Order: sequence, then C-alpha cells, then structure tokens
Amino acid sequence: MKRTFAAAFPVTAPVLMGYLAIGMAFGLMLQSIGYNVLWAFFMSLVIYAGSGQYLGVSLLATGASLPQVAFLTLMVNFRHLVYGLSLIEKLRGMGPRKLYVIFALTDETYALLSSAKPPQGVRDHDFYFALLDHIYWIGGSVLGSLVGAALGMDTTGVDFAMTALFLVIAVGQWKAAGSHLPVLLGAAATIASLMLVGADEMLLPALAVIVLGLTMLRPRLDDAFPKPGKKQEVGV
Repeated sequence: MKRTFAAAFPVTAPVLMGYLAIGMAFGLMLQSIGYNVLWAFFMSLVIYAGSGQYLGVSLLATGASLPQVAFLTLMVNFRHLVYGLSLIEKLRGMGPRKLYVIFALTDETYALLSSAKPPQGVRDHDFYFALLDHIYWIGGSVLGSLVGAALGMDTTGVDFAMTALFLVIAVGQWKAAGSHLPVLLGAAATIASLMLVGADEMLLPALAVIVLGLTMLRPRLDDAFPKPGKKQEVGV
C-alpha cells in the first residue's frame, strides 16, 4: 500500500496545492458565518463537493429550506451525470471500491481519472489518487477554519480560488487532449445557453446540448482518444 500511495502522490500534487487553497477558502467562509472546525471537517468528509460546499455556506447563512438546498445542490452538481456516463468503462470491474470513487468524484479527480495512468508495477485498481484528493480537501477545510478562528480574516473574494483551480486544470487538459472538440463544444453550448436563457437557467440546456453533441461526435472522438482497455482502468 505504501508503494501505491507513493506512486499516486506526484500525480495528485497539483490537486494538493489547489485543494489546500480552495479548501482553506471554504473553511474561512464557513467560520465567518459562525460554524466551527467540526462543521468544516464533517461537511468535507461526507459531502465533499467543492462548489456545492461553497453554495452550502450561502444556504446556511440565509437559513434556506431543505427543498431549496436539495434543488440548488442538484443544479450545481448536475454536471456529474455527464462525468459518470463517460466513466462507465473505466470503473468496470473495480468492485466495491467503485462506490467510493463515485462518491469522491470531483472536477479535479475526474480530470485525473480521464488522463492519469499508474506507473509500472502498480495495479490499476490500487492507484489511490481519489482518496488522496479527498484527504487534501478535508485538510484544507480544517486548516482554513482554524486560521479563520484564530485570525478573524475577511473572506471577501476567497471563493474565486475554486474558479482559479478549475482554469488551471482545464489548461492542462487542453494541452494534453487528443482533440479539442469537446472543449469547443462545451464552450459554444455554454455561451449560447447563457445568451438565450440567462445565467440563472443556463445549466440544464447547456448540459443537454453537450451530451447530445458528444453522442453525435463519438465516432470522431473515438479516433482521437485511445479506447480504455482493462489495463487502463484506474483505482480509488
């Protein structure tokens, strides 16, 4: 196990740097509305949804009702439906660990699942980077809450850390991708949806267009990206 974690750490090092920053931002924001480090720890342990937890801070601060929380959380995390559909083959044969990977799927972990390969001598299903990413997020959240409690920092603007990390991951994926069609399709669908229905209702139409477009373009994309075989299945 020590060898597999040692192999996974260099792959997840960029996520570590990002999750410490955005996890701390979440912890600071949560502390600023009166919820201590225990809330930060358990929210990151059992919810583990970066943008969803950022949203959760606002919902807790305004005393939102349970139906509002459920609906808004679904809207924010609806993109995971697309993630899950694209990972069916990669998760095949993983056994019970698949349940944890599904739970622990974040934007950054999805990027690693889509591209990272275990080094020689490490079994595919023992490549524990999803677990490491989860640990990084919990650590950042707890650290941010503790710092916020000790220093009473102003949290204005810290929520941009999530956007910054996503942009860094997206640039890396753009450079490594065999085809830029998915990115261009996603950008075009998002901009069109924003212009047609506005920022408040753009998510579902944009995702519907992206799913439809990727389905139609699949034969072309299959030629650009290698098909995952059994040796390409990635672990927790």
